Amino acid sequence: MGSKEWDSINRGNMNKIEHLGIAVHDLEVSNTLFAKLLGVSHYKMEEVASEGVMTSFFKAGPNKIELLQAMDGDSPIAQFLEKRGEGVHHIAFAVDDIRLEMERLAQEGFTVLDKVPKMGADNKLVAFLHPKGTNGVLIELCQEAPGLEKV
Repeated sequence: MGSKEWDSINRGNMNKIEHLGIAVHDLEVSNTLFAKLLGVSHYKMEEVASEGVMTSFFKAGPNKIELLQAMDGDSPIAQFLEKRGEGVHHIAFAVDDIRLEMERLAQEGFTVLDKVPKMGADNKLVAFLHPKGTNGVLIELCQEAPGLEKV
């Protein structure tokens, strides 16, 4: 199926930026910093064992920021911090149908890092695109997990 056919079937599947992910060394220190910066406290902290991270979420108006701290030295966040230091780790996009979007993006030539969506933080099913195909930016696809309440 070509991109024009996908456009007619799947127009607007990437609805908005769902959140920006920022890798940090110390979640407690960074929570204090971002609370001062944004003028609001984090609304949620959550461990994502499958990714080896502890997350903290902030809302600033309609926007969300996810802070990510490595829980062990083998996690992708620990590797990112070792190579690049603290900073923007990924951009997450909200999608209506994550499986369909993964298929569409694979057909368009992007490298989808996950064979199936997995449970991520903040009640989301997630999948990632390899940054080598997206100008060096790790892209996360997020879909509200069925049967879970939206925060």
